[in-house]
Amino acid sequence: MASSSDTASDAPLLKTPLHDLHVELGGRMVPFAGYSMPVQYPSGLMAEHKHTREAAGLFDISHMGQLRLVGPDAAAAFETLMPVDVIGLAPGKQRYGLLLDDNGGILDDLMFFNEGNDSIFVIVNGACKAADIGHITARIGGRCAVQPLPDHALLALQGPQAAATLARLSPGVERYVFMTGGAVQIGTIPAFVTRSGYTGEDGFEISVAASDADALARLLLAQPEVKPIGLGARNSLRLEAGLCLYGNDIDTTTTPVEAALNWAMQKVRRTGGARAGGFPGADKILAQLAVATDLAGHVDQKTLTRKRVGLVALERVPVRDGSELQSFEGHPIGKVTSGLLGPTADRPIAMAYIATAFSEPGTRIQAIVRGKPVPMEVTTMPFVPTRYYRG
Repeated sequence: MASSSDTASDAPLLKTPLHDLHVELGGRMVPFAGYSMPVQYPSGLMAEHKHTREAAGLFDISHMGQLRLVGPDAAAAFETLMPVDVIGLAPGKQRYGLLLDDNGGILDDLMFFNEGNDSIFVIVNGACKAADIGHITARIGGRCAVQPLPDHALLALQGPQAAATLARLSPGVERYVFMTGGAVQIGTIPAFVTRSGYTGEDGFEISVAASDADALARLLLAQPEVKPIGLGARNSLRLEAGLCLYGNDIDTTTTPVEAALNWAMQKVRRTGGARAGGFPGADKILAQLAVATDLAGHVDQKTLTRKRVGLVALERVPVRDGSELQSFEGHPIGKVTSGLLGPTADRPIAMAYIATAFSEPGTRIQAIVRGKPVPMEVTTMPFVPTRYYRG
């Protein structure tokens, strides 16, 4: 996960614990979510993208927020903020979550992990972390302890050789499968890992004390498979994997159903039983989930007017964020939220919100790029097959 939103203020940019290392490695630093972050290194975005797909890339994601929710009521309390099964998540497992406002809009997407012993570890997006922690504290702070972890860094090791590389330094880490994890030691450095990431590849996210971050990064970069990767390749990798970028593809104007994130809302929160509903915006979201259909199976477009879809351009013309989408009759039907020339897909790809009448895979529409129409086709996602390790 990441956030596209830069902090709109005159405050100086924050630095992660790896800032000096990025500069030493030749990283081109840019503002991102209020931090100075490397967008790429001297080898360039395309080489970094390809290296992550073929070997192992190391990402600094320390701008993101880390916190714990602690107490016997923590799971039940956290579940009131999201349309997600928190209570049923077993210790040692991780899940994707959606923090909602009272209208069903998405305040942030996040990852949470059941540490056992009434403790939930949470990772939120960098540009949202202050607001998220404030929101969580205000809503459920009376039911559990909300403990921010500002003295922690976060790294991601991603790619098909990530597991073998990390196992060399932390024997046994290979036993974890996708969306599981635990406390480990990497070399002599204590850390907490989950087998997860934001690239579509196998890999790990590693939480570590900020004071150990530089030593851990240098240890990982000393491995022959590993190279540093910047925000540019992180973005192209996640788009090919069909993963949303908060601030672009989801925000408070989008509901989980419009964002095609129905899979993230487990059945126990959606249909029947004492735990169905009860989250912010539930009436609206449950109505969208249960949209009336006629005998032909057409969606009731009054209830669900638009949907997030994947698009591929039928000409080799990149279609960027913000491009208008039209029917072939010239009527506006949507807008691109993320778009680029996919380095692995080897064609222009995009995510967009589009009128539901045009949202079926195979439907052809057009994007307007520099005043000219570019034909596009709605397609399923991911654009590149994911390679998560499920055992």
